[in-house]
Amino acid sequence: MVIPDQRFCEMQRNPINRYLINSPMLPGMKKNADGSLTLYIQKDSPGADKEANWLPAPDATIYLVMRLYWPKTEAPSILPAGKGTWQTPGVKRVS
Repeated sequence: MVIPDQRFCEMQRNPINRYLINSPMLPGMKKNADGSLTLYIQKDSPGADKEANWLPAPDATIYLVMRLYWPKTEAPSILPAGKGTWQTPGVKRVS
């Protein structure tokens, strides 16, 4: 998952030099009790205990890009588009 700059499609500079979240990073991330993962996509650090799951974002309108490579047709799958056994997770704005 990346957050490119809307004007130039470049990554945003940030204090922890993190420009994406990808599968090799998963072992270092904190999982919830049920095994799910909460990502913090925001300008300011969510706190030292949650920084492993933080993707810094600018203090402006953003758009997220989720890259999925070589999708399979067998479960879990996003195929056929919008009807697969796996749906992309929603984004929830939290104060």
